[in-house]
Amino acid sequence: MRWLDVRDIAIALEDAHPDADNVNLRFTDLRAWVMALPDFSDDPNGCNEKILEAIQMAWLDERD
Repeated sequence: MRWLDVRDIAIALEDAHPDADNVNLRFTDLRAWVMALPDFSDDPNGCNEKILEAIQMAWLDERD
């Protein structure tokens, strides 16, 4: 997965952290969790706040 695979990342995060408070999650934690996903293989510096926000919104949608 790469940073722009927002939906796939959201699904993987829900599987890895089903009880996480994904509404109040700090972006620093979200970034670390994404990079820790087994299928993630993108540049650690390739994300920004907009991408992290998109991942968080997709994760919220995935949970609903």
